Amino acid sequence: MELLKELTQAWGVAGREKNIRAIIKREIEGHCDEMMTDAVGNLIAVKYGKDHPDKKKIMLAAHMDEIGLQVKKIEGDGRIKVCHVGFVWAGALFNDKVVFQNGTVGVVGCEGMIWDAKNDLDKLYIDIGCTSKEETEKYVKVGDYCGFIGNYYELKNERITAKSFDNRVGCYILIEAMKKNDGTGPNDVYYVFTVQEEVGCRGAIVSAERIKPDIGISVDVTPDHFYPTDLTGANAVGEGIGVSVGNPSAMLDEYLVDAMIACCEENDIKYQRDVMDRGGTDASSINMSGMGVRVCGISVVDRFPHSQSSIISKEDVRGAIKLTDLYTKQVFQFTE
Repeated sequence: MELLKELTQAWGVAGREKNIRAIIKREIEGHCDEMMTDAVGNLIAVKYGKDHPDKKKIMLAAHMDEIGLQVKKIEGDGRIKVCHVGFVWAGALFNDKVVFQNGTVGVVGCEGMIWDAKNDLDKLYIDIGCTSKEETEKYVKVGDYCGFIGNYYELKNERITAKSFDNRVGCYILIEAMKKNDGTGPNDVYYVFTVQEEVGCRGAIVSAERIKPDIGISVDVTPDHFYPTDLTGANAVGEGIGVSVGNPSAMLDEYLVDAMIACCEENDIKYQRDVMDRGGTDASSINMSGMGVRVCGISVVDRFPHSQSSIISKEDVRGAIKLTDLYTKQVFQFTE
């Protein structure tokens, strides 16, 4: 999975996704019928299907952006004060490294005890080695963005760890599924690599308005619950691809969910019923676009998400690619 590794290690905080977009463009060139980038930065590629009386327009959405920080002030002693871009845990940052878009590396400190910060990023600062505001401003300016540093490593039992599996793994799944699509299916499939999901699912809003799909499918991560965390549930890394059945940001269409479960069972795809009771995905924006769109979701269970060292299963990823490919080649008939 060298491509997945490359995607995770690329820098691409929300609103600054061009590095990710360039990698994806390189990979899908020649595997789609049309490709374009819209005004906000979404990369939209389409693979047209054969004529069919029940042909549907299917929008797959995987976001390119990752969480990060933005500089809001530089102190007189050279420390950099930041605000969050997407949901960031203060504890996940403390005493670890971050990297700015220009390559400048810094270490995150805390004004006092980290447990007293109570997840308040205003208590944190970044140290790039400078001891005056004037020196720091040679390398970092107010408004600059920085992101996590989290190397890619192979773990035991087909697990891997890295930063930004949320949602570079979704991008990887869409790329590999597109390569399997030979255009003989009954649907037109739009592979949309969205921007700014971590700050409000913004890219999916405009891309769904452009495409006007009949079916929307978010391909994203979902939290693991196998080990005790701040969340509880049944999701577990390595137990199969997640079929979204619960999502606070969107009501998943019953017909589409049932069809996805049937697709898994008919094709020996290991799956689990994914209930996510906090957060959301691009399915929310697709669902509410235009006059309303039926939506469902494919999810990769991710342990320690929104950190430098999240963990997923390569087996789950392979299942996601197979499911994405086969599900979008099905015939869908809506009666209500």
